[in-house]
Amino acid sequence: MELSLQTMSTEPGGVISVSEKIFAVPYNESLIHQAVTAYLAGSHAGTRAQKSRAQVKGSGRKPWRQKGTGRARAGSVKSPLWRGGGITFAAKPSMTGQKLNKKMYRGALCSILSELVRQARLLVIEQMSLEQPKTQNLVAQLKTLQLKNVLIVTETREANLNLAARNLHQVEVKEIKTLNPVNLIGYEKVLMTVGALKRLEEKFA
Repeated sequence: MELSLQTMSTEPGGVISVSEKIFAVPYNESLIHQAVTAYLAGSHAGTRAQKSRAQVKGSGRKPWRQKGTGRARAGSVKSPLWRGGGITFAAKPSMTGQKLNKKMYRGALCSILSELVRQARLLVIEQMSLEQPKTQNLVAQLKTLQLKNVLIVTETREANLNLAARNLHQVEVKEIKTLNPVNLIGYEKVLMTVGALKRLEEKFA
């Protein structure tokens, strides 16, 4: 199949041939949902931790005798009722990641990319770069392309492009190797360079 090339002018940019195994895959909502859920779950650090009464530093000795002092009975200075004591239901480090094999993950990405093509939300451009890391220059280019809410996918890291996009909350720049399903479905348009597209086809070949 063929996709149209975008240009920075009104003149047509020609077409580029792409693999139907990546850009003409049926929409699989359940697989995409599973991939997105697994990706988000894997991004959680899961490192929260609190100390229970068994882990709090302190003596196990009874602070005072049970009766006759006029004070409430107490069995340990590590009690959750005391300041500096342990937490009643202490949080422990936990892994929230979900298993998703490589074939399913790639299938989900191909399904998303194919749906973007069908909805005319995937645009391909020969090259996307900036001579200077200035936001106004990037805004001018996006205005020419009539883009506002967009994910820009490049073959390699473009330092100037990354710096220019940092102040735009509706614009994000990603290398092809860090592309993920959450980014792909989170923007109105996806602008991908030809180099990134070729790298994607090599990766999924």
